[in-house]
Amino acid sequence: MPENDQPMWPSSDEDRSSSGAGKTTPMSLPDSPPESAERVSVPKVTGSEAPKGSWFAPNVPPEPVPGLNAPAEPAEPPAPPAVKQDLADRLGGTPKPKLPKQTPKPAEPTEPAADDLKADPESTRQIDVKQLEKQEQAEPAEPKWDPESTRQIDVKQLDLKKPEPAPVVPVERNVWPGGSKEAKEAQPGEAKGTEEPQQPWREELQHWRDEQQRRDDQQRADAQQQQRPPSDAPWAQRIDLREHRGDRPAEPGERRPGLPPEPPRGIVPSASAGSLARPMRIEPDGRQFDAEATVGIERPTQFPAAFQQQPQPRNEPQAEPPAPEPPAAEPATAAEPPKKKGKRKLILIGALVLVVLAGLGVAAAMPKVSNRLALPWAPNAPKGDSPDPAAATRALQGPNTSGTAPSANGVKSALASAAGNSALGQLTGSVVDPVSGTELWNRNATTPVTPASTTKVLTSAAALLSLDPNTRLSTKIVQGADPGTVILVGGGDPTLTALPLGTESPLYPGAAHVDDLVAQVKKSHPGVKKVQVDLSLFKGATTAPGWAAGDAPSTFATQISSVMADSGRMDAKNNNSQRIANAGSALAGTIASKLSASAGGQATAPKGAKVLAEVKSAPLTELVSDTMELSDDVLAEALARQVALANGQEASFAGGAAATIKVLKDHGFDVSGTELSDGSGITTLNRIPAKLLTQLMAAAAAPEGKNPNTAKLRAMLAGLPVAGGSGTLADKRFDKPGSQAGRGWVRAKTGTLTGVNTLAGVVLDQDGRVLVFAFMSNGSDTDAGRDALDVLATGLRKCGCG
Repeated sequence: MPENDQPMWPSSDEDRSSSGAGKTTPMSLPDSPPESAERVSVPKVTGSEAPKGSWFAPNVPPEPVPGLNAPAEPAEPPAPPAVKQDLADRLGGTPKPKLPKQTPKPAEPTEPAADDLKADPESTRQIDVKQLEKQEQAEPAEPKWDPESTRQIDVKQLDLKKPEPAPVVPVERNVWPGGSKEAKEAQPGEAKGTEEPQQPWREELQHWRDEQQRRDDQQRADAQQQQRPPSDAPWAQRIDLREHRGDRPAEPGERRPGLPPEPPRGIVPSASAGSLARPMRIEPDGRQFDAEATVGIERPTQFPAAFQQQPQPRNEPQAEPPAPEPPAAEPATAAEPPKKKGKRKLILIGALVLVVLAGLGVAAAMPKVSNRLALPWAPNAPKGDSPDPAAATRALQGPNTSGTAPSANGVKSALASAAGNSALGQLTGSVVDPVSGTELWNRNATTPVTPASTTKVLTSAAALLSLDPNTRLSTKIVQGADPGTVILVGGGDPTLTALPLGTESPLYPGAAHVDDLVAQVKKSHPGVKKVQVDLSLFKGATTAPGWAAGDAPSTFATQISSVMADSGRMDAKNNNSQRIANAGSALAGTIASKLSASAGGQATAPKGAKVLAEVKSAPLTELVSDTMELSDDVLAEALARQVALANGQEASFAGGAAATIKVLKDHGFDVSGTELSDGSGITTLNRIPAKLLTQLMAAAAAPEGKNPNTAKLRAMLAGLPVAGGSGTLADKRFDKPGSQAGRGWVRAKTGTLTGVNTLAGVVLDQDGRVLVFAFMSNGSDTDAGRDALDVLATGLRKCGCG
């Protein structure tokens, strides 16, 4: 549509598009079958038969608007616009000359023949009614069809008999706000709808644009004034599109998505709402839609100062239709101001940032987080500069064997106070320098007294001196007299464990497993019916003279036999677990159950019987360490019997005791006054002087090469409990103020019986020299006597005895 056209409302309630021409000819559109789009016709825009009060013949006079339906101040006519090519020319069709501008006069509209209109699905249909010349009984001109351009029917200028030409009625494709983007521009050559001046309208449009910009900047609506979007086409000539459903108007629920159900306030309602003839819009694919008619319609009561509809730029036909744009926002009113989505979004983002920062602040204030990140306010943050690194050496240094040697007076002075403690009862003891072999302190050291568990020092030393350090104790299962009978033969290893394969014994590292024996038997001799046990290796009584009735079974001992599991403990992982009676026979029953056989009692294995399974213990050095650290009474008795067997003695309590004394004497140790009834010290009949204990310890701690027994006895030191750290010195030992200085420095074997407390071991003094000691208290209370011995040993640690 030319830019200088101006929309204009009619000056009266009646449709005067054909005034002065007599009776008008309706431009009715015949109904066509829905399935056929081949034939189209010009829609009926107006009709004189419209009833009063309808949209086409309203009975309310319109409000005069200067410049629209009322005279305005005259203005000089604008210069004629440059000749533009019509739509067909722009799309490649044949150019059409622009007709001279003529004064519109009412004329009787003509209806083109139906055969002249052909449906083309590839282009937008548009009917362009050109200026008609005054002719009588003129027929519509035959349009020229161009398949590559927009199809249009151009009614050429015709000479009619009527005195005045028909008014120009441009029909243009348009949409409601929010509808399709395919709004069409008016073609060049169309007549203007009015000759009113153009300048006031342009000034009003520019003013509206300024107001629109200000409203966007301030983001609020003007509650008193309604604004209108700009338009380049006359509002009165715009036609809204509605979907056509055959011969009936589209209902609100049948309208296409994106079209509002009713026009907004200030917008001309659709002509399809009535029963009169409706303008039609023809799509390129042949679909037909109802359009709006604006001729002869009453202007709304509050017509906005700016137009309410804004035409969209024309889009050329595309291969694929563009996606529809979202509906345009309606003008804001006082009741509902425009939503400030952008501002609300910024507020939400800001609030989220504040929450995150607050969370980070709280987390940073937590001690764990601040410590981990080394923040300045962390609780463990350095209070000062880091100290300079100290020089360190990776080489371990042993005891000092040179320099100032400890003296007897120094040791006497260090022990004078602690040795006089009455809690010690009858105290005997000895302190020796292992480097020189000199005795530095002696209190009745040659007097034999009850040693309790320090007896194990003698048993372990005799085992190390008489047996190979790699000796392993064996347990076997051999073939019995019958093919379905097997015999469990004990080799004197009480460390055999019943824990499952793959589970290491916490008490006896490297111990053999009962399940290993069973697996070997199942593989080598399946179908076992009976399991017997051979306990003939150990002789004599199963308990020693001097043992109390409750010592076997107890939490520390049981009847001694040549085969058992976990030294007879019910709980293989607890050193203080209750022991079971007759542990050897019980183990035979366990193996029989695992082989799905029956227990056959005791039997003696035939000489040279076939060995079906065999397992071995840890080496002798490991067994000695376990004996010393755990003060294991059953294991000590097993070692004493190994000493007896190695020295041609009977494997019994008596044989083990006699063999132990003989071995020690043969290796140069003074065994005067020594009496043994067992190898563990449970009995109260054993007598050992403190001097013998210090001799054995000094030989184990002596420098290499000085004593021929040192190499064999060194392993005995490895199993000594550490004060406050391991074995029998870990629980409630060296925890008093007078003995805490000895924690970690004193290593000693303990001995405890009713009224007996003993301690024998080694300690490193302040000069770095090793001192060997043996303190034996008889006639003392258990707790008080032990604490007093701990303080006495700690005195040697504090000593600078040079």
